[in-house]
Amino acid sequence: MNPPAPATMPTRPLGRTGLSVSTLGFGAAGIGNLGYAGSDLDAARAVDAAWEAGIRHFDTAPHYGLGLSERRLGAALRAHPRDAYVLSTKVGRLLRPHPAPTGSDLAAGGFDVPDDLARVWDFTADGVARSIEESLTRLGVDRIDIVYVHDPDDAVDEAVSQAIPALIALRDQGVVRAVGVGMNQWQAPLRMVLETDLDAVMLAGRYTLLDRSGEQLLDECERRGVAVVAAAPFNSGILARPWPVDGASFNYGPAPERVLRQARRLAETCREHEVTLPTAALQFPLRHPAVAAVVSGMRSAEHVRAAATGMRTPVPDALWRATR
Repeated sequence: MNPPAPATMPTRPLGRTGLSVSTLGFGAAGIGNLGYAGSDLDAARAVDAAWEAGIRHFDTAPHYGLGLSERRLGAALRAHPRDAYVLSTKVGRLLRPHPAPTGSDLAAGGFDVPDDLARVWDFTADGVARSIEESLTRLGVDRIDIVYVHDPDDAVDEAVSQAIPALIALRDQGVVRAVGVGMNQWQAPLRMVLETDLDAVMLAGRYTLLDRSGEQLLDECERRGVAVVAAAPFNSGILARPWPVDGASFNYGPAPERVLRQARRLAETCREHEVTLPTAALQFPLRHPAVAAVVSGMRSAEHVRAAATGMRTPVPDALWRATR
């Protein structure tokens, strides 16, 4: 008997790039040991489960586990045709030997990996080229589809004047397919959309069921044909369970009481419509026409299956009206 065919996941065009991405993307920070350590086997199983669920959109970065995420993701994807999936990584942090390692990156960087390497910020054209070359080696692939400038919060001018033009030149040469910026704020990406020729914005946690502060950016992206990839749809945890618990994380810190109350009101509304809060949180960003995909962090096969189920679960229009 032949094995069952992999499931399919809806796709959407990534703006004007010619790329199409599955509406659910695999965020690979978790398989870089974000917060706590996991095994190579668990990481491989997570990526395999994503493939079986029809996910064909995978996102990583050198920052994630000091390169561990890229290595694990590349190894797991090696079994699949390169033309069958869309791969994104990021530039802005080069990995260099650590001058004074402490033994763990957990306190400084948030990843449970040895800190034999250190992150060195570099948004120059040379830094962009070096970062891509090193990512290709860690991933073990011959090309990267989407390259995002990663977290240039303290280097917006440099990103606009150096990193983005360098990536655009590589796009024009056919080295990469799409150029973007990835941040957890909306103001700097809005400037970049207005001033540069970006293809995509990865916006983390600022267009979610709970936090819609980035809507102005999304509206401008829609007007200009720039795709949005909505990352961190659970706002780092508070929306990841059917009922937000005391001490839940909101945008990588303890949720203020006001935010916790708001999340619980959303959870109650979801219950009234027989939909779980995580399901609504996953699907909400896709309601904006600028959004091509939602990228959610997945570090285990169980996480993948739960996300895929949530993305496929019907949500009544009445719920969306009630959560406006």
